[in-house]
Amino acid sequence: MAAPILSYEDLGLIQGSGWLFRHLDIHVGARDRLALIGRNGAGKTTLLKLLAGTIDSDEGRRTIVPGTRVVLLEQEPDLRQCPTLADYVLGGADAPERHEADAIADQLGIDLSRDSATASGGERRRAAIVRALAQDPDVLLLDEPTNHLDIAAIDWLEDWLNRWRGAFVVISHDRTFLTRLTKQTLWLDRGQMRRNEVGFGGFEAWTEAVYAEEQRAAEKLDAKLKIEEHWLQRGVTGRRRRNQGRLAKLKEMRATRAAMIGPQGAANLVTGSDDAKTKVVIDALHVTQGYGPRTVIRDLSLRVTRGDRIGIVGHNGAGKTTLLRLLTGELQPDSGEVKLAKTLDGVVIDQQRSLMAPDKTVRDVLADGGDWIDVLGVRKHVHGYLKEFLFDPSLAEAKVGTLSGGERSRLLLAREFARRSNLLVLDEPTNDLDLETLDLLQEVIADYDGTVLIVSHDRDFLDRTVTVTLGLDGSGTVDVVAGGYEDWERKRKPKAEPRKAKAEAPPPPPPPQARTKLSYKDQRDYDLLPKRIEEIDRIIAKNEATMGDPGLYARDAAAFDRLGKEIAALRDEKDAAEMRWLELAEMVEGMG
Repeated sequence: MAAPILSYEDLGLIQGSGWLFRHLDIHVGARDRLALIGRNGAGKTTLLKLLAGTIDSDEGRRTIVPGTRVVLLEQEPDLRQCPTLADYVLGGADAPERHEADAIADQLGIDLSRDSATASGGERRRAAIVRALAQDPDVLLLDEPTNHLDIAAIDWLEDWLNRWRGAFVVISHDRTFLTRLTKQTLWLDRGQMRRNEVGFGGFEAWTEAVYAEEQRAAEKLDAKLKIEEHWLQRGVTGRRRRNQGRLAKLKEMRATRAAMIGPQGAANLVTGSDDAKTKVVIDALHVTQGYGPRTVIRDLSLRVTRGDRIGIVGHNGAGKTTLLRLLTGELQPDSGEVKLAKTLDGVVIDQQRSLMAPDKTVRDVLADGGDWIDVLGVRKHVHGYLKEFLFDPSLAEAKVGTLSGGERSRLLLAREFARRSNLLVLDEPTNDLDLETLDLLQEVIADYDGTVLIVSHDRDFLDRTVTVTLGLDGSGTVDVVAGGYEDWERKRKPKAEPRKAKAEAPPPPPPPQARTKLSYKDQRDYDLLPKRIEEIDRIIAKNEATMGDPGLYARDAAAFDRLGKEIAALRDEKDAAEMRWLELAEMVEGMG
């Protein structure tokens, strides 16, 4: 690890009647790309504020190299005293230069003259990003930066951070974002801080190794883990193993759906003679919807059957919420028809978490103050049900207002999933959730008997959850794709346009006869590179799992460094191999 430019040594903080964490050591190097991982309530957001210097610790020493500029991007920026977004971006002693802010705002597509009071969550988040990036930081502390952003904005932010030469520490539930950007991982777990010099891509292998080592140590001492630790370890480990079975089942469901979708991508997922027709819950025929002169949904025909998991994606303003309202019958189309099954009984979990009154207790929210809750017709004790949603049972008497944003979201999920329903509508369900809760949410959705409609910008979540993706590009067209976000992305990627000859150039000589086959070397590379790429992936995964051994660095620092360098070299080789194969694939396509 390079020499740190920002450190906190022996850090401790008291929260309530006890220590939130204690004896933590954190070091941030000049080029570090750190993922900060931990459960909701573990203190991740508080830790970023301590690193930023906006709050003081009860123990420990913060050290920063003189001249280092540290900027914190908070989850919920305070815009109450700012009439416009520009007032927020350009206000305060640490305000950025106007021209820097305007340049970034233009790239992000945000109008800074917008009234703050009426700005959407996505607009407020973009304004906060503009302010943070335009300050020219040396260290960026990012707290859920992708919340409320659409796919285009997330792609832009990923590209900016990839090109940026500073350091960052990021909290995020977006696995794709973390995997693409991070090079090191900080894991805040049960009051301890662990660091691994591998990015988030190796996190699950690392945590499995840590938990396995803890189990072995406990067995050697002939002692049982504490109840909370055992519950955490077994719950997380078992859940991840079950993920593999659910993903295999999801692939089968997608294959079935792909067979039902016509060659033109028509959305009529079953035919009139299909047995599945009796299972239709939503039937949309030639639906068109517009606002003023703009058409946001054009001639959509879609038949949704019981058990479908439908993902809706697109940039902000493309019409996702409109499509959701049409499919649930909340909005009537300008033309066409949407028929809903008479037995349809939906549960809507919205972005605003409107049911979470801060003065209510957790027990009030779940069981109206009682000890028991009916969960799909089965009576369960509140304490036991809280455990199923990764809560400590002692939180039953806690006020909702004292919970973190992620804990409030998890509590809402616990409440709504207890109700009997056959249609589940999730509008940006992943905002504020930690990774373990996302695993839990995926599990609950997979086991849900009814139909699920999901609006989300979380690419990994969609890839792990939905059977059909409805992709909106803003033109009114709705792409219907069997599969998740990546399947939609592959479908909509434009093919490279042929280069146009300059008008002023003289007539070219007669073209040589087109190649009808690859050279020996090209053909060999075309055949063998896919296998080599798969082999590289296996080696990287194996090396990352080895580096995930929590005791490796202490036993053999040289081996740890060697593995890190080997992984970097393999990634470079993989990039080159993929580029070479794509070039050859284009040649093959050109030859017909």
